[in-house]
Amino acid sequence: MMTGGGTGGHIYPAIAIADTIKDNQPDAEIIFVGTSKGMENRLVPRAGYPLEHIEIQGLKRSLSFSNIKTAYLTVTSVSRAKKLLKKERPDLVVGTGGYVCYPLCRAAAALGIPTAVHESNAVPGLAVRMLSPFVDVIFTNFDAASEHIKPKYRNKIIKVGNPGKRSDKKYDREQAREALGIKQRYSVLVYGGSLGADTINRAAAEFAKKYLRERKDVLLTHAAGVNNYEEVKQTYGEAAEFENTELLDYIYDMPLRQAAADVIICRSGAMTTSELAEAGRAAIFVPSPNVTDDQQYKNARALADKNAALLIKDADFNAESMYEATEKLLSDKVLRETLCKNITGFAIPDANERIYKALLKITEKKG
Repeated sequence: MMTGGGTGGHIYPAIAIADTIKDNQPDAEIIFVGTSKGMENRLVPRAGYPLEHIEIQGLKRSLSFSNIKTAYLTVTSVSRAKKLLKKERPDLVVGTGGYVCYPLCRAAAALGIPTAVHESNAVPGLAVRMLSPFVDVIFTNFDAASEHIKPKYRNKIIKVGNPGKRSDKKYDREQAREALGIKQRYSVLVYGGSLGADTINRAAAEFAKKYLRERKDVLLTHAAGVNNYEEVKQTYGEAAEFENTELLDYIYDMPLRQAAADVIICRSGAMTTSELAEAGRAAIFVPSPNVTDDQQYKNARALADKNAALLIKDADFNAESMYEATEKLLSDKVLRETLCKNITGFAIPDANERIYKALLKITEKKG
């Protein structure tokens, strides 16, 4: 059984782990457990897996009557999870974060079922911290995550990286530039995720209007997001037609685009930071301020503290700060190369395999 939901940052790692299990054991039966409202309802069936539901909700960060219901559901959902576990009798339960993983993993541990959780972020979420006394293994992506687990449970931690789909083809910078037909000396890639990011979109549009006319040697490729594309194009105005501006709604060939870029400007979700670590690119992270526990800022901070990326807070990001940071990197090859080298230290390209082998061990141990 796989559980983790609410956002893609919890669901995609779970799907990657499930796919890896199926690749190694095609006859494995895998069931996902989520809530009736999260993104798992769209993503999990599309990945080809059945989905069961448990009613649970997250805590509000401010005083709220909703938290009374949350406390009630947290207690009662564990007993409902036990019923589901007794019905399905899984050999293994894996959680990938989000409040929905708490009741199933807590119930599985109580029933003696091998249980693991994976934390993709630099600072573990509440569910993972609450589960640390009970699960058999705690998988992490960042070294910093272990600092937030109580010392007596840190012997359960295995750093494995972030599970996900890996590109079969690897590109170097020159190959990627040739494939994309890039003629400019430098390439700057900007994106805010599939739905875009308003702060980044506004800054990039103003950056293009103010600076790109004079910087013919810089190609700006900007994915504005499917829902925001037309609005952002209007903000660009005539700058959208500059020869050194490439405005897109979505990027379908991300590994190729990343390989060609000298500088990448983006959010700092766990999946994104893992991708850039594997790509080994110089990044300017602009963390989303709308994420629980400010996780994106903490991810970016973990990299910036190791001189592996630059960090600009969302509130401070605009055309001028974008220009200053971009110029800093484009004018300093040594700094770019240093960031590229240091961020690769966070890459674990065989994360899927590491997780699979560790899961085998805990099932065999309890088997």
